[in-house]
Amino acid sequence: MSVMHHDAQPRSGGMGRFLVIGAAAVAVLALAYVGVTMMMKPEAKREPAPAARTEPAPRPPAAKPAEPDKTAEPPAPRRPRPRKEEPAAAEPAAPPPPTGPILIVESDVPGASVFVDRKFVGTTPLRTAEVAGGSHQLNASATGEDGLAQAIEIAGTGETTIALKFKEVRLNAAVAVVHKHGMGSCEGRLVGTTDGLRYETSNKKDAFAIGFGQLESFEIDYLKKELKVKQKGGKNWSFTDKSENADKLFVFHRDVTKAREKLAALGK
Repeated sequence: MSVMHHDAQPRSGGMGRFLVIGAAAVAVLALAYVGVTMMMKPEAKREPAPAARTEPAPRPPAAKPAEPDKTAEPPAPRRPRPRKEEPAAAEPAAPPPPTGPILIVESDVPGASVFVDRKFVGTTPLRTAEVAGGSHQLNASATGEDGLAQAIEIAGTGETTIALKFKEVRLNAAVAVVHKHGMGSCEGRLVGTTDGLRYETSNKKDAFAIGFGQLESFEIDYLKKELKVKQKGGKNWSFTDKSENADKLFVFHRDVTKAREKLAALGK
């Protein structure tokens, strides 16, 4: 019996140690597991605390604009700064005067067309050096006016000025005629000027000079080739063209009649 007791005691002690060691190992593993688990678990997010709500401060009332002082004088206007005067540009030297003849044509109707020896040279006021010195025939025309024709003489050097007067009443007409009267006839020349009619003849009894205001009638009969003149309260004259051409009498009558109408319009 004592032998059996001695053998059983050692077995019981080895088993106990084994259990103690196993329990300790399990505990260590449990602690390690818990530690690892705690380390791997994410921290709960902290919600930010709600910000305190602040009410906006009330705006201060707008300040009223200051009223201008009526007694204060208005500010003086600013004087413009004087500009620096730029040096005047030098005027170009005048071209030397031409040595050849210069024709200057003026007229009381601007824009009149001027022809010299049937060649158009320009419109008035005109200044040209294209016409040579010497004798020339000048013709001019203007809208609404009678044409002008005159002989001109241009100096070889310097300026020659011609003044054209379209508005001026001009009449210098003449025609060779035969005056028929009760006893025969006489020959002479019938002249028309702005002063009136004049009959020039060697027969002093038939000669006359009367103003337009003294004319009672001044008529032409183209078929009879006859021009009749009657003085107020006076004599009658009957004229025919010396060459028996009614055209010259007609032109004379036309020019005289036109001049009479212009003079009447001017109160002359």
